[in-house]
Amino acid sequence: MSYINNHSQSVSPQVLTELPSHLLTNAEEIPAEYYCFTLYPKYLELRRQLENLEASGNPYFTVHEGLNKDTTIIAGQEFINYSSYNYLGMSGDPAVTKAAKEAIDRYGTSVSASRVASGERPLHWELERELADLIGTEDCIVYVGGHATNVTTIGHLLGQDDLIVHDELIHNSVLEGCKLSGAKQRSFRHNDWQKLDKILSIQRHRYKRVLVIIEGVYSMDGDIPDLSKFIEVKKRHKVFLMVDEAHSIGVLGKHGRGIGEYFGVDPTEVDLWMGTLSKSFASCGGYIAGCKALVEYLRHTAPGFVYSVGMSPPNAAAALAAIRVLKAEPERVGRLFERSKLFLELSRKQGLNTGMSQNTPIVPIIVGNSLQCIQLSKALSARGINVKPIIYPGVQDSAARLRFFINCNHTVEQIRFTVDTLVEELAKIQCNQLVIRN
Repeated sequence: MSYINNHSQSVSPQVLTELPSHLLTNAEEIPAEYYCFTLYPKYLELRRQLENLEASGNPYFTVHEGLNKDTTIIAGQEFINYSSYNYLGMSGDPAVTKAAKEAIDRYGTSVSASRVASGERPLHWELERELADLIGTEDCIVYVGGHATNVTTIGHLLGQDDLIVHDELIHNSVLEGCKLSGAKQRSFRHNDWQKLDKILSIQRHRYKRVLVIIEGVYSMDGDIPDLSKFIEVKKRHKVFLMVDEAHSIGVLGKHGRGIGEYFGVDPTEVDLWMGTLSKSFASCGGYIAGCKALVEYLRHTAPGFVYSVGMSPPNAAAALAAIRVLKAEPERVGRLFERSKLFLELSRKQGLNTGMSQNTPIVPIIVGNSLQCIQLSKALSARGINVKPIIYPGVQDSAARLRFFINCNHTVEQIRFTVDTLVEELAKIQCNQLVIRN
């Protein structure tokens, strides 16, 4: 039975009377937590976590009053901003903004239908062709949400006779897609293609289709897998390979064409190139690029595409314009690399723990204590620097960190000031902690 029906269905009285007698009960005997959200155990657990967080000063859901770029405005104050994945500065770029406004004037703010019905617009096809050309594939399909792209694609392509093997640090959207598919699910040690090879040597023959999933740049650590090795494993075991490029498209490679360009591989050696449009491309949505057969199948059958409204005109136009600006101005990628490299080198020189970050615009500063992480974020905010903490249960307490997203428009001065301030404030917090312990 499918987890998702194409149409809603009511349950007949006959079905209800067939339930085992031990499951039937009088309504007054049903615990309130089963029908009252305020008593829902998981909600109560969340409330306890939020109360602890609020006692320390909740750093999340900050309201930004303007563009989310190298700087941002919060409560009327300007901050150096490291909590935006507007990597190439496309959000707010005049050409991108102009394209979005023109699309609204011509097509409105919504296409008001699924693309299968009457939501198709020329912008959709232009965007998909530009993406396919950028990546180097035969075709491409665009969805309205990045998270939903993984969920609906993986959930739709695989089934109970199949196997999905993914990196242990893979994104939540992939995990949700795995659950939806009903396929057997295995993970392998982070970036360990040798471990993947061993798993497939034992498991491959037991399944029909096998899908291996990795990321181009890992969003929590800023590191890069050895794509060439994963392609070798994929070929040896005759499986599908999917690469989630949410944080690598527009970022890696001389021209921002992603991890494929970075390693110089033939794009057709990866079966599914997934990416999002909300980061380098200043919009909202996701895509799957690959061979014509794959895209044609998804375009006519994927629930998250067929039964969803088409991408809005301003979002489609913004992404399309951003890709064209990238192709015309690849120097943005080079500047992003230089700024990211500078931030990483200065941080390591000062003895900060940057984990596995690998010359990408994602640089974690691992503090190793959730409370100190929150304190450091607040201290930096008081100095005019906006960066958010990643704490338990998002990561283990020993891996609590501040996650810095670098933008190509960050200046050398901003980065030097930030690292110097970071070192000063972290030293104060750690010194105070030692005093308390003694």
